[in-house]
Amino acid sequence: MDLCKLTIHELHDLILQKKATSREITEAFYRRIKQVDSKTRAYLLLTEDLAYQQADQVDKKISRGEETGDLAGVPLGLKDILCTKGIRTTCGSKILESYVPFYDGTVIQRLREREAVFLGKLNMDEFAMGSSTEKLGVPDHKESLDLERIPGGSSGGSAAAVAGDLCMAALGTDTGGSIRQPAHCCGIVGLKPTYGRVSRYGLVAFASSLDQIGPMTKDVTDCAIMMNAISGYDPSDSTSVNVETPDYKKSLTKNIRGTRIGIPKEYFVEGMDSEVEKAVSEAIEVFKRLGAQVHQISLPHTEYAVAVYYIIATAEASSNLARYDGVKYGLRRRNTAIFWRCMGIRVKRVLARRSSEESS
Repeated sequence: MDLCKLTIHELHDLILQKKATSREITEAFYRRIKQVDSKTRAYLLLTEDLAYQQADQVDKKISRGEETGDLAGVPLGLKDILCTKGIRTTCGSKILESYVPFYDGTVIQRLREREAVFLGKLNMDEFAMGSSTEKLGVPDHKESLDLERIPGGSSGGSAAAVAGDLCMAALGTDTGGSIRQPAHCCGIVGLKPTYGRVSRYGLVAFASSLDQIGPMTKDVTDCAIMMNAISGYDPSDSTSVNVETPDYKKSLTKNIRGTRIGIPKEYFVEGMDSEVEKAVSEAIEVFKRLGAQVHQISLPHTEYAVAVYYIIATAEASSNLARYDGVKYGLRRRNTAIFWRCMGIRVKRVLARRSSEESS
């Protein structure tokens, strides 16, 4: 049995039945990563010592007959934009190549509490600004299933790692498609949650009014399991919504009879790829056959969406990235510091000379 190809729920059942230990599963993933990832480069950093420690703790609990949750002992990958205590977090940029957070983001803390295993930090477009995860301050990154194609972005490492069986599931972030688009490119499940459902505390910000953290998984059941783990109110995030969190697993049903689905007419535009249009139309027919009520609707402001996005996203990115000036955050090159110190000394000498000339 290839443990790396299983889903979260399949793997969890094996662990509970003592047919595999979390340690064995973690070892299997690291073997595969070391065989494959020299080409895919989905990972920027591996956290082997931490992962084995987490796996061993789960195995001890199970050996004692203690209860464990859905994610206990499950190896996950983390997009390298999420703050992890004591683990380097670079956002795919050389500006933060030596940044080690002193705290966990809320989603990381919640995964720790559920005893997940952290395999490492995943590749991404620099500061999440991109849609291909190519060379942006980090090595070239290609999708694990087809090295001639991009994995999408900015959560390209997360998507490629899940699709390539380099982790059981991963966390990504989505500002303007950065979970959904790479999930599509790599053929996995990706969800951008409703804004405010998942805490952004500990997420290095791109555009604060658009960013969301979400799961990237092999199937919808795993997506529900991940959402159950990371969702919920967090007072540390001022935009977190204080409402009851549903059990997403209870929503998993094949019966969609009576479900109302809206199809925005503005989404079928001139220049739309014929294969994409065909696939969407076929999916609509499947929903109809299953008993869903499909209605054409109108979203009249659709034509302005991209322009508005680029106004909001770029303005907020400019504000958020201003902190990486090499003073409190960000890389400060020694030769640059020497240059400005020398310039300061030179300016002081010029001013002193002028002052002396004026007094004489």
